[in-house]
Amino acid sequence: MKHKKIPTTLTNMVMIYDQDGNVLVEDRLNPTWPGITFPGGHVEADEPLVDAAVREVWEETGLKVSQLELCGIKDWLEADGSRYLVLLYKTQTFSGQVKSSREGNIFWTKLADLKQLKLASGMETMLEVFLSPKYSEHYLDTTNGRHDNLLK
Repeated sequence: MKHKKIPTTLTNMVMIYDQDGNVLVEDRLNPTWPGITFPGGHVEADEPLVDAAVREVWEETGLKVSQLELCGIKDWLEADGSRYLVLLYKTQTFSGQVKSSREGNIFWTKLADLKQLKLASGMETMLEVFLSPKYSEHYLDTTNGRHDNLLK
């Protein structure tokens, strides 16, 4: 069987949490995807996946993170057949001073209060992957309408 090459965009998102039940969030300024989310961004062509996540967190928050745990993915199938993959990491190992960036306002909030905030589109479903060991993938198919699925 011949395999077809599929154009794919690789990105990441990192849930940074502390021992007091807080998570670091970003209130995004981008009008195409506004709202509360975790920091993250695109993987450059020449960098390892974890290094990209560490770099993106540093650029957006001023924190150095380590000991990232891959907890799942968001697999987004676009109408043109391309894929958009978001590698979902979490960590409680960080150092530095929190600062906001041009991407958005960065602040700590209680994890228990997160769903009360204005979340970015799809963030509530992604939280299930971050928080529940029974899910490993948030699959979003936009080729014929919008089909959201959580997969084990």
